[in-house]
Amino acid sequence: MVFLADESCDHAVVRALRKAGHDVLAVSEISPRADDDAVLELARHEQRILLTEDKDFGQLVYADGHATAGVLLIRYSPASRPMLPGAVLKLIVDRGADLQGRFVVMSPGRVRLGRKPK
Repeated sequence: MVFLADESCDHAVVRALRKAGHDVLAVSEISPRADDDAVLELARHEQRILLTEDKDFGQLVYADGHATAGVLLIRYSPASRPMLPGAVLKLIVDRGADLQGRFVVMSPGRVRLGRKPK
């Protein structure tokens, strides 16, 4: 699968996905300090699922109506960080096809697959 990791995304997730053979662009490596609109547009244009920990993307997708190839919003506390990369990999293996075009919220022990934004 192909992903775009927002600057807020834990880089351990980027490393784990790359190691597993996924194509991951990291905003911090290609366009540091890009605004959220530009990040979302890049992900949509390249049909990449956006990996983020920034709740502002929910506003952009649902309230402002921005098109998306999919967003994975990660909500893990500092205490849960060690299991984050493995949890993201497991989600992709188990439900990868379900992520396309959806707004997904992931927290320890829970994944909410939102409806596809219009």
